[in-house]
Amino acid sequence: MDASPSQTTWHTEYINANMFMSVGLRQIIHSGQTRYQHVQLLETEPFGRSLVLDGRTQSTEADEYVYHEALVQPVMMAHANPRHVFIAGGGEGATAREVLRHSFVERLTMVDLDQEVVELCKQHLPLHHAGSFDDPRLNLLHEDALAYLESTHDQFDIVIVDVPDPLEAGPAYMLYTEEFYAAVRSCLAPGGLMVTQSGPGGPLNHTEVFTAIHHTVAASFPRAHPYRVFVPSFGTTWGFVIGAPAGEPELPELNAATVDLRLSNRVGNTLRHYDGITHTGLFALPKYLRLALDAETRLITKSAPLYAV
Repeated sequence: MDASPSQTTWHTEYINANMFMSVGLRQIIHSGQTRYQHVQLLETEPFGRSLVLDGRTQSTEADEYVYHEALVQPVMMAHANPRHVFIAGGGEGATAREVLRHSFVERLTMVDLDQEVVELCKQHLPLHHAGSFDDPRLNLLHEDALAYLESTHDQFDIVIVDVPDPLEAGPAYMLYTEEFYAAVRSCLAPGGLMVTQSGPGGPLNHTEVFTAIHHTVAASFPRAHPYRVFVPSFGTTWGFVIGAPAGEPELPELNAATVDLRLSNRVGNTLRHYDGITHTGLFALPKYLRLALDAETRLITKSAPLYAV
């Protein structure tokens, strides 16, 4: 018989000051402080093994594929032939897993600042990375992604930003600024695309970071394409924004049949969430979000932190 709620140990995460989400906790696998952030690896009843950074769930075994396929696959489908890819963050290895599904990818550079988190994920989240850290195409570095992009002479077809939300004084804040996006643009090959995770996109929380990130990308790239997906372990829909050059191939307008054909040719029948029909839904934003994205004018700059918790 299942334990009653009074007998259950709970992991509680605050959505905002007036709302929280609690899940049954089986085991604390690891809890500690790295040089950059507080990290927890938890085993929860509904979601299995989970990575929590600074008190915020980053991904869980039960539904990480929803988040990671939504982050990676639309931008990969939009590019004609992405061979060189860059990931900022992505410590669990699941973002790399999604990129490396594409056999034509020749080189993947992943720069994650926090080596301790990556090592913990290698050890404790095997279902997330699925061996991607052992792929010879992966070059894993532990340094600041902005500094790397400002100094490298490499050119990338795709840049993927998979780091925590831009909290003031947090380790990832600078990777959402106009300065960072300028560095990304300088490293993109002709026709190159960038995508960034962009925080909550629900009716109660889309103004936390999603709208500001969208406008910062829109101010930094000729075209910005926002989209979102529901992630159960986050308790809300989650936003993403693609930055694209002028005159890039159609993106939100890709029809379901075209996406399914490209998926069949590139990765086969290996995905669990994303396909042509899903692609169409990702970019079909609800009215409240379209209005907010049209009205919001905040940008994320180095001198003007977005928010603090």
